Amino acid sequence: MFISEAFAQAAQTSGAVGAPDNLMKVIFQFTLILAIFYFLLIRPQKKKIEEQEKLLNSISKGDKVVVGGIIGKVVKTVGENELVVEIADNVEIRVLRAKVQGLFDPEDLKSTPSDEKDKKEAKKSKKEGNSSKLKDILSEK
Repeated sequence: MFISEAFAQAAQTSGAVGAPDNLMKVIFQFTLILAIFYFLLIRPQKKKIEEQEKLLNSISKGDKVVVGGIIGKVVKTVGENELVVEIADNVEIRVLRAKVQGLFDPEDLKSTPSDEKDKKEAKKSKKEGNSSKLKDILSEK
């Protein structure tokens, strides 16, 4: 009697009864993971590539560009894929258009307000440190 009940329970928990529900859950989870990957990884990467291509296509004579950390001025274009960039007086180099990292904007080099605030705080703490040292020396005497 005990053995027949065990067989009955095993027959009820077999995969045949709940298979469509489990399959739908797996398909839903897989679809959800693909959607997350698309919106978090693939889509932003595509936007970044499109922006870079648009930037590279818009480069023209007279633009200041950054190539491998070197800042220069585009003197002329050679074909579709090459640029001649002047990096100093009478010093010109040929670079591939694809290797241009971006346009140079002098505004990017200016310090931000937070940098100025940090500098002021550093000066203030230095002054406070000097005054506390002076107080320690005077109190010892």
